[in-house]
Amino acid sequence: MLYEGDFSPPAGRFALVAARFNAFVVDQLVGGAVDALKRHGVSDDRVDLVRVPGSYEIPLVAQRLGKSGRYAAIICLGCIIRGDTDHYDHVAGAATSGIASAALACGIPVIFGVLTCETLEQAIHRAGAKAGNKGFEAAVTAVEMVNLLKQLPG
Repeated sequence: MLYEGDFSPPAGRFALVAARFNAFVVDQLVGGAVDALKRHGVSDDRVDLVRVPGSYEIPLVAQRLGKSGRYAAIICLGCIIRGDTDHYDHVAGAATSGIASAALACGIPVIFGVLTCETLEQAIHRAGAKAGNKGFEAAVTAVEMVNLLKQLPG
């Protein structure tokens, strides 16, 4: 038997956990995610937006929301841009592993939509300029994963 998610309108509520740091980029990701959810049958009244200070804070909030039982999926959106220190490595690593841990801890899709870029230009391109909108892609992934998990046994 083949199990595969699809893009049909999913049931349930969705949460967007979005960093305020680099908001000029993250706001574009949020817009893309909301657009994708709408296009896949998720109305605005089934989407909650939670703002956190930065990408480092996303995992704790994602896990709390995921464990609440209120959401079908959590979409994590942030933007980390490399600077002159190793701060980037610490924040990117913590956000990445924390979001993965949140998904495993709560058992629902917790989607990684955090940009990790070398430059501001890369971030702008990935937030809708030239490389598509990664927030849109993260929301489509959430829809697919919600529908996949409904098919799986257990």
